[in-house]
Amino acid sequence: MLFNSIEFGVFLPVVFVLYWFVTQSNLKLQNSLIVGASYLFYGWWDWRFLSLIAFSSCVDFFVGQKLVKTEDKGTRKALLWTSIIINLGFLGFFKYFNFFADSFATAFTFFGTPIEATRLNIILPVGISFYTFQTLSYTIDIYKKKLEPTNDFITFSAFVSFFPQLVAGPIERATHLLPQFYKKREFDYQRAVSGVQLIIWGLFKKMVIADNAAMIVNGVFNNYQNESWLSLLIGMVFFAFQIYGDFSGYSDIAIGTSRLFGFDLMTNFKFPYFSKNIREFWGRWHISLSTWFRDYVYIPLGGSKISQARTLINTFIVFVVSGFWHGANWTFIFWGFLHALFYLPMVLIKKGEKETSSFGFKDVFFILINFAVVVVAWVFFRAENITQAFDYLNNFIQFSGGGNFFRKTNSYLIMTLSAVLGIMIMLVVEYIAFRKNKSEVSFPSWLLIVFLILISFLGVFKDQSDFIYFQF
Repeated sequence: MLFNSIEFGVFLPVVFVLYWFVTQSNLKLQNSLIVGASYLFYGWWDWRFLSLIAFSSCVDFFVGQKLVKTEDKGTRKALLWTSIIINLGFLGFFKYFNFFADSFATAFTFFGTPIEATRLNIILPVGISFYTFQTLSYTIDIYKKKLEPTNDFITFSAFVSFFPQLVAGPIERATHLLPQFYKKREFDYQRAVSGVQLIIWGLFKKMVIADNAAMIVNGVFNNYQNESWLSLLIGMVFFAFQIYGDFSGYSDIAIGTSRLFGFDLMTNFKFPYFSKNIREFWGRWHISLSTWFRDYVYIPLGGSKISQARTLINTFIVFVVSGFWHGANWTFIFWGFLHALFYLPMVLIKKGEKETSSFGFKDVFFILINFAVVVVAWVFFRAENITQAFDYLNNFIQFSGGGNFFRKTNSYLIMTLSAVLGIMIMLVVEYIAFRKNKSEVSFPSWLLIVFLILISFLGVFKDQSDFIYFQF
């Protein structure tokens, strides 16, 4: 079920009314309603994959119960690895089986022994990377004795399947979200208003910026061999704002929806395109994932406490693994590799450790340079394969062809102008929040009407695209 669909427009108010007017007096009923609503929300896409969420919930609930009852190191490690292997096993099969099969076949062909890859017609479950990491945090934190396991399976199921952030995050920690299901929730009008603001703001970024930009980006990338340098530049820049509007828009809607039900989710984006270097960028982009890898991969590998060489190696590993997490394609791995190359010098000179909201001439210069670096890396993220990405950039660097982008069709011009207007509005609103050192945007309630009008006139309704991170 898409946040920007008619179905969700009906689903949300119905669940809201049942939650606050029917089940408010009983916390267990509220949590049960969340589980039922979440399973309906996810099952709307494909009910068959509900069994994966249910099975994963059962496994980790059981492991959590057993971990707290034993102090034997061997048994505890066995239980932890049971959770890790089952969860990552599902993730690996559905997401990476064909990738490894193809890579295996290609490797043999390279060495002169051609073999045919065995491919399976596997459907990737929406959001499997997100809820897998979320439930893994539960068992790992119990193993590390940072969290007490819950004895309430309904509450645990609500934590795993919480519909606002189920399919594209933020990736919540059990230590943060799970305790909120134990507390009695009281309706808070101001919190609800801020939630509605974030929902509308997220829809604006998705429908006005991302979906308009998507049509331009798709047209450019699908025909990049024949495009002018100006069109290639527009395609690169527009994709940077498409993926930001799409993904951060989803996070805004998820956080805003959660507030309607009395929950607080972590901030997932903090105006990343105002970053002055790549280290600051990763402190502001997809924060729930970067901090997850920091706590559950980087630090267990030794973090920065062993040696500088080991720090560089650990950082490199995290970025490459992060790229691989995004998808079963060498483009994502290379994207992670590029960011590692950009990031490692920051580690050596220890620059960018502190975020600042300064905005002088020098700051603007570094912001633009960093944005250009990020945009180049996004080409690999968007391309179908690495060859296409290099060809795209090579065609752009040659600086050939006429600037004929706006000659294509009137619809291209309208979509371009709609996206540009949306981007300009977004940058102004986010700049104000950035300068005030806030973690999210805020604006007077009367502006909600303005944004709703902009969505109505400039938003894409007919040819809506799925949220990009649904594929991850």
